[in-house]
Amino acid sequence: MVGNRLLGRIVACNGSRATISAVAEGGQTALTELWAVGRLISISVGRNRVVALVYSMSTDQQSWVENHDTVFRIEVELLGEVNVSADGRETFSAGITDYPHLGAIAHRIRASDLAKVYDTGKNDVCTIGKLTQDETLDATIHVPSMLEKHFAIVGTTGVGKSTSVTLLLHKAIQADPRLRVLILDPHNEFASAFGDLAVVIDTDTLDLPFWLFRLEEFAEVVFRGRPPVPEEMDILRDLIPEAKRAFRGTSENGLMRRATEKSSVTADTPVPFRIADLLALVDERIGRLEGRSEKPHLRSLKVKIMSAINDPRYHFMFSSNTITDTILDTIARIFRIPGEGKPVTTFQLAGIPSEVVNSVASVLCRMAFEIGLWSNGGVHMLVVCEEAHRYVPADPKLGFTPTRQAIARIAKEGRKYGVSLGIITQRPGELDPTILSQCSTIFAMRLANEHDQEIIRSAIPNSSSSTTSFISSIGNGEAIAFGEAVAVPMRMRFTRVEADRLPKTNGTSVKVSDETPQSVDLRSIVSRMRAISGPDISGFQNSYLASQPQGGLPTGYEDAPYEDEEDYIDTLQAAAATAAARPATPPVPEPYRPDMLPGAQGAYEPSTQERFESIRRELTSEPPRPAADPYRQPPRPAPAFGEQQEPRREGSSIREQLLKKPLSSLIRR
Repeated sequence: MVGNRLLGRIVACNGSRATISAVAEGGQTALTELWAVGRLISISVGRNRVVALVYSMSTDQQSWVENHDTVFRIEVELLGEVNVSADGRETFSAGITDYPHLGAIAHRIRASDLAKVYDTGKNDVCTIGKLTQDETLDATIHVPSMLEKHFAIVGTTGVGKSTSVTLLLHKAIQADPRLRVLILDPHNEFASAFGDLAVVIDTDTLDLPFWLFRLEEFAEVVFRGRPPVPEEMDILRDLIPEAKRAFRGTSENGLMRRATEKSSVTADTPVPFRIADLLALVDERIGRLEGRSEKPHLRSLKVKIMSAINDPRYHFMFSSNTITDTILDTIARIFRIPGEGKPVTTFQLAGIPSEVVNSVASVLCRMAFEIGLWSNGGVHMLVVCEEAHRYVPADPKLGFTPTRQAIARIAKEGRKYGVSLGIITQRPGELDPTILSQCSTIFAMRLANEHDQEIIRSAIPNSSSSTTSFISSIGNGEAIAFGEAVAVPMRMRFTRVEADRLPKTNGTSVKVSDETPQSVDLRSIVSRMRAISGPDISGFQNSYLASQPQGGLPTGYEDAPYEDEEDYIDTLQAAAATAAARPATPPVPEPYRPDMLPGAQGAYEPSTQERFESIRRELTSEPPRPAADPYRQPPRPAPAFGEQQEPRREGSSIREQLLKKPLSSLIRR
């Protein structure tokens, strides 16, 4: 029976499923080896052949008897049929015109029928792998259909999601030259996956001006991810438009300002403004006689804003480059317009503070949709959200509302304007089901969690629900693809990606380095943790070298250029090796002074020159050089007769003095 392809006969059928009965003669397994869960078989019905998917097998007696006939049953799901027309042409259709009758013969599917089943009927298809059932046949998808109505890749950790994303994006770029891809990369792993096709943006190269943020997004930064205070939000809503008009030079008084001018700029309008103007407006309100009840909220808001702009982790938002109107440069760099042969942007989010990641993701997704909307179809945008359950969680109480709204808008309306969405997640059960339902093409890789499997089963059409019965045991790099981009649910294995295109993280299993715990520079690690850059010491460097006597530094180091503090320290470390041969001289201890105590009256603050001098002494083991006593303060001149002595100001910084200036001196006319 093996030679004539007959496997069994239909003994039951209910319209969507059928049961096949077969016999293993004499306990032989030659016939049973042709059956396997997940394989397609064929059932002859007249001239046509019904295609079915095996999803369950069992014997009648739940046992196996050697040297005796064993009857077993196979449960199959009906997928479609191969129609044979009058002229002999064969085509596959998902519908079934004639259902199998009892006794209909079930047999192995032909290779030609298998190719017809997975043929999308379109010419512009891309090969992404091989069929699991027959590795001689290519697994193809229709990329325009995949991008038009979004796609999702789900699977547990370690099954190859990132590698599959890399393969699909390379195919998508080849299929659509107008496509621009923005990858929200929370693990910084896609930088090596696209080579010369991508631009990598991290915290060191990012300039995302704060004025591009809408009010809720800006408040997420100011309030550090905590729920905003309503009164302080109202103050921001009133004062930010005033600061924007002050930057544009339209600071007329309220009686003369036209109504159209008042309504043209809102707190959400992406128009530049200065934080100094915003703080000046807050100070102006604090100085008013009326409104005593809002003064505590004004002072609290001022402290929060100053804390944000002084935090070095937020330098990408509040740097000097973000004060001018750089929206064109920002959009051109992030969204690759025109692109210059690099259509992919890998936006690394790992170095961005966790309390503002949601705001940054919201800004990027919202701007991607608006670019597609206002470009009249000239730019096709694809936003790929890795770990999407972070941004659009299933619980509406979790997550950041503007981010959820921005991604949901792309999912619901993006196809009308050429904006596509790619969702990658390992926990589909924690993802907003509305977002997943908008993805018309899903690649389901291995999922171990039962709740996640149930979510995928609910997303697959009823006629294909049994396809996921074996989703918990498929191999790495293997997936079940279903949706608009494929003709029928397809079990396939992705093509292996070249080694130089594999996504890589900075984990110990991937990154190869010569550094060891004994040689690694702990100072640079701490500097990155604190996100503090070294000061500009060019002026100090020149004055310091000019004042040094001959032999102050070892030979070869006198004229070396130093770019920053770290460069200077590295040079001194190199000089320490030369100085190690010298006989060490014990340092002269400094005498104790009462004004050395923290907070003491007239406490001494070392200058930049003295700080570098102490570093140099520590690294080169040299005794301190004799210098003038820095603790001796020059005598204050006595006031002239009749002149009142100016009182001493304690704790008054330059910033506080600037903020006490009148409003007219801070706002440009």
